Amino acid sequence: MSDQTAPATETAVEATPSPTAGVVGSIRRYVAAEGGASTAILQPTGVAGVRITLIGEKNGLLGDRVVASLDEAKAVVAQVEGLEIADEWDRELTNKVTIAPSHWRKMAGWVAHQTRGFPRARNRKVVDYR
Repeated sequence: MSDQTAPATETAVEATPSPTAGVVGSIRRYVAAEGGASTAILQPTGVAGVRITLIGEKNGLLGDRVVASLDEAKAVVAQVEGLEIADEWDRELTNKVTIAPSHWRKMAGWVAHQTRGFPRARNRKVVDYR
């Protein structure tokens, strides 16, 4: 007589990710500064998580936050009033974006501050504007 027991079955219940208050709060402040309406594009970035790229309705300023997963990014958007998700970058959304000179300098990094050599900053006129 063999003593066989039924294999234990475990039911995995995935917890809904809860975004941190800091991420939700900063996005709420951004949306409020942009007149109460903004658009978000959720962009998976691999191991780093998901970038929530924000485009303001009033000034078109760019903002972004990174969260761990797509589910968490969707939970953030659901908690922020006035924030809607766009499926992709389209012509209308791209035309709405306003990139500040400080953003160009930040993204250019060390290239923006070099005085000679290769590579030269391609956005030099924007970076030099102060």
